[in-house]
Amino acid sequence: MKNSRHILFFDKINITDIEKVGGKNASLGEMYNQLSPLGISIPNGFALTADMYRLFRKENNIESVLAELLLSLDSENYSNLSEIGEKTRKHILSAQLSPEVKKEIHIAYQSLCKQSGIENLSVAVRSSATAEDLPSASFAGRMESYLNISGEKQLEDAIHLCYASLFTDRAIKYRHDMGFEKMDVAISVGVQQMVRSDKAAAGVAFTIDPDSGFQNTIIINSSWGLGENIVKGTVTPDEWMVFKPILQNNKFNPILKKHLGRKEFTMVYAEESKDISAEKTTINNETQIERQNQFSLNDKEVVQLSRWCYAIEKHYNKPMDIEWAKDGLNNQLYIVQARPETVYGKDKKQVREIYKLKDKGLLITQGIALGDKIASGKARILHNPQEGNQLLQGEILVTDLTNPDWDPILKKASAIITNKGGRTSHAAIVARELGTVAVVGCGNATTTIKNGQQITVSCAEGKDGNVYAGELKWEITEQDFSQLHIPETDPMFILADPEKAFELSFYPNKGVGLMRMEFAISNSIKIHPLALCEPEKITDADVADTIGLLTNGYEDGKDYFIDKLAEAVSIVAAAFYPKDVIVRMSDFKSNEYANLIGGKYFEPDEENPMIGFRGASRYYSDFYRKGFALECAAMKKVRNEMGLQNVKLMIPFCRTIEEGEKVLAEMTKNGLTQGENNLEIYVMIEIPSNVILADEFAQLFNGFSIGSNDLTQLTLGLDRDSALVSDLFTEENPAVKSLIRETIHAAKRNNIKVGLCGQAPSDIPKFAQFLVEEGIDSISFNPDAMIKGIENILEAEKKNTVRL
Repeated sequence: MKNSRHILFFDKINITDIEKVGGKNASLGEMYNQLSPLGISIPNGFALTADMYRLFRKENNIESVLAELLLSLDSENYSNLSEIGEKTRKHILSAQLSPEVKKEIHIAYQSLCKQSGIENLSVAVRSSATAEDLPSASFAGRMESYLNISGEKQLEDAIHLCYASLFTDRAIKYRHDMGFEKMDVAISVGVQQMVRSDKAAAGVAFTIDPDSGFQNTIIINSSWGLGENIVKGTVTPDEWMVFKPILQNNKFNPILKKHLGRKEFTMVYAEESKDISAEKTTINNETQIERQNQFSLNDKEVVQLSRWCYAIEKHYNKPMDIEWAKDGLNNQLYIVQARPETVYGKDKKQVREIYKLKDKGLLITQGIALGDKIASGKARILHNPQEGNQLLQGEILVTDLTNPDWDPILKKASAIITNKGGRTSHAAIVARELGTVAVVGCGNATTTIKNGQQITVSCAEGKDGNVYAGELKWEITEQDFSQLHIPETDPMFILADPEKAFELSFYPNKGVGLMRMEFAISNSIKIHPLALCEPEKITDADVADTIGLLTNGYEDGKDYFIDKLAEAVSIVAAAFYPKDVIVRMSDFKSNEYANLIGGKYFEPDEENPMIGFRGASRYYSDFYRKGFALECAAMKKVRNEMGLQNVKLMIPFCRTIEEGEKVLAEMTKNGLTQGENNLEIYVMIEIPSNVILADEFAQLFNGFSIGSNDLTQLTLGLDRDSALVSDLFTEENPAVKSLIRETIHAAKRNNIKVGLCGQAPSDIPKFAQFLVEEGIDSISFNPDAMIKGIENILEAEKKNTVRL
């Protein structure tokens, strides 16, 4: 296609042309030329150069007027920001595009129409600043875009409006904040063939986890209709988490997790849109309930889109923020924008502040947590940016949703809470940039929180952000591991909550020595596995309704259990990949199982559950065999379908050799055969019989993990939960240490791995030294004890080297 003096088609643009066509258009041209040959679909288009904008200013004699207005801006308090913005935009909109410029635009548009074979082709018209989409600054959302623009007159109007959007209040302030204060920031306008996502779906993807900075995942957000709803935070989107290292392997499913969003609205083309204003060419309809309950992409499309995103990231060699769309007419996916991710696209610090609530409070509402901090203060409910003066410094902003017009206000808030939006919404992006505590997508925050109410906002409890009544107390501890190196004895994690895994992966570690399956069952699944296998035994209608609500979308409740458990384990396995993640099969006691939904219909009433029907004895019993089969199916899915073969399995509370043989046979029956696909199965050493018969257990299992708590209580014959005998509980007791020593020696005799899980090595340096001297392979710590534990190991290894 023919280019003109001030217009360049995408095939003539590359990433070095930012000064000519702005960051957004330069990136589109780069991808169109370099990535289209790889099979990545990018709609064609053209860019009006920044020189055309400068010519527009010059021909209308408004340059000096604009410069004077911007110089009069109160850059301290921005008290006259709205006034300056309004005046500058008025000057832009009262100016005229010259006949020569209009002619160039018409010729380019007709050329694009001819290429597509569509008369009055519908296009997207987007602003592209010459300082936009840099690694250190993104003008995303600060200037305007116009969708479903068709015909030459509407196109002219949209271009004119884009020029004016260089001087929105939010764009003016953002330039000041980022150091672009002078008139040298110009604007290019991109004109790109529309993708008919109004008849399908669209959204955003990050090639990095935007909350933790974990780089091995791609996060995809999607909603029905045009993608503006996600960008502006109008909807709570569907979300997928995809694992990069196995993305190119067709044998495995790389989707770690998917979440069905509410997708409250669907943005579509307005009827007879070619005859109306460029600002009114789309409408937002409420999404039908049936569509809200459907995923807006299928798994195959998610994988294809992820591969494209990964290719874009590799091309640019940096984490990327990508906008995509699916065409409902041809069912094809397209990439429509890509920019550098600006929050975590930098080196991670090796100092962590750990926030932890000390109090419990009444939960008011819940949404998606951003970051991992806590804030408290007075809630201020605002309905629009014009009410921003009501928000006092340090108060907590509560609103329906935010857009870039809120930016000057958000800086005053100690926390942000919204009804709508996902992890890639405007509120989420700004909160990350500011380092502000935020909970988005609550759904009911503006109705459940009272204006002026004292509240606490916690993002320190996983992916769910919780809003509590009152000012709760919390503590902050700092962990600095910048100077730590990995000791010879492997430091591993004891991990329960999968949602902490990405953040913890940055710590010095050698993997996970114990992942507790019980946390995922009680927090993610919540339902007793037998209630899903035998639902006919649930006679309470309320319990049955609760189970039905949780398993909504599943024809068979057993699939719900398998998917949710596999999801929890796969996230941990991905976070530490390719390091070992040792997953312990469920070790609830019968009274704990009974607390799960529907559990009372199945569990026995035991006098002493601690040494009762738990661990291995449940797995092969007729009572729990069906439940254990679900656990095995989930682990088989993680290892064999998702390719996360760094997962090893572990059997708890295995009293006898015969029990071990029965459990291994049961696992084989359920598709988990020891040695197949390199599957290793460990056993917990927590009963004196495990130590006495350690050589025999070593013939059955691939490794030992010493559970020092249970081993101590069963060796000393005391209840560790009883305050009356708590002073006798210590792993340093000679009898306990003797059993631990013998376990380590037996493992060495049989050439298998041995580790220990417990608090003592971090609390007691001498105990860590004892383990190191005996030659243990690994020690696993709770996350808050990892740094102290490593320090104790390093000191012990230093002393041991001197002694040797």
